[in-house]
Amino acid sequence: MTIRLVGRLICATQAESDVVALHLPTHVALSRAEPGCLRFDVWQSDDPLIWLVAEEFRDRASFDAHQRRGRASDWQARTHGIARVYEVVDG
Repeated sequence: MTIRLVGRLICATQAESDVVALHLPTHVALSRAEPGCLRFDVWQSDDPLIWLVAEEFRDRASFDAHQRRGRASDWQARTHGIARVYEVVDG
């Protein structure tokens, strides 16, 4: 059963959005290279401070592995203060 995550990164300032833009390409590339990653897309919305997120992983184990890697990554260190509103859906 696939696991999907959808949501938003909500930056408080343009400086935060600039940090996302700077570090996002590496985060996306590393995430897409993970075993079990079926989809990993992050794009800027019409509001320059909001980034939309859509992820899909083959199963719970691959999603959980991605979450662990993400928490220990440079991406997390650089963006830890940025608000995240996510919904995780099984299936």
